[in-house]
Amino acid sequence: MGDSQNWTAAPAAAERARSVLAAAWSCAITAEGGREEFVGAHTVAEDGRVLVSVPEDSALLATAIFAPRGQPSAVLEFADVAPVPVRSRIRARLWMAGSFTPEGDRLAFRPTRIVLRQSSGAVVVGLDDFAVAAPDPLALAEAHLLTHLADCHADAVERLTRLVDPGSLHGAVRVQPLAVDRHGLTLRIERARAHGDVRLPFHTPADDLAQLTERMHALLGQASATACPRSLQRQRTDRDR
Repeated sequence: MGDSQNWTAAPAAAERARSVLAAAWSCAITAEGGREEFVGAHTVAEDGRVLVSVPEDSALLATAIFAPRGQPSAVLEFADVAPVPVRSRIRARLWMAGSFTPEGDRLAFRPTRIVLRQSSGAVVVGLDDFAVAAPDPLALAEAHLLTHLADCHADAVERLTRLVDPGSLHGAVRVQPLAVDRHGLTLRIERARAHGDVRLPFHTPADDLAQLTERMHALLGQASATACPRSLQRQRTDRDR
């Protein structure tokens, strides 16, 4: 069963793609030499080029060196995994098709096609938009922020459910923070056999941690002024028995 609330005040596709790329710790690369998994081996240049450090025995390195045209085609795949344990933890996948060229002691990947797939569907990201986009300013801190919220402030998460349409909470057995960015917070609502996500937008974007703290306090203030949903009251009563 889906949720009635729509995503609002969300990052543009190019910004989301750059955020996935910036925060990803690993990537899978499929090239003429096969498929390889690399962990902690890539960095991202300001223009969106992916720089990959590969071991000397890597098939990818051999392919890049001995490719007939000098620029072997490849597909890079990045997975955006929720830091908080929830069902269906992969929040998005990013695929980048393009070619490699040697650049110093690394391989530089230049994309020619970029596809971002989220729960809302897949979208082709424009190359020009991707090149000038910046990652979300909270992307690198998101994992710590969400795990801290889930582990140390479960009461705050429960209070925030007061801002959710009661219909979206019907049958809920657990609510966890799924994502946060400069535009808002997303909650994952889990039911016995399904789950859904609800977006809580900030009143204005948060460009750093200090602003995020203020935006979260504003959401909690709104929640405190709202009556607790009956479905959550019943859950709390059943849990405390």
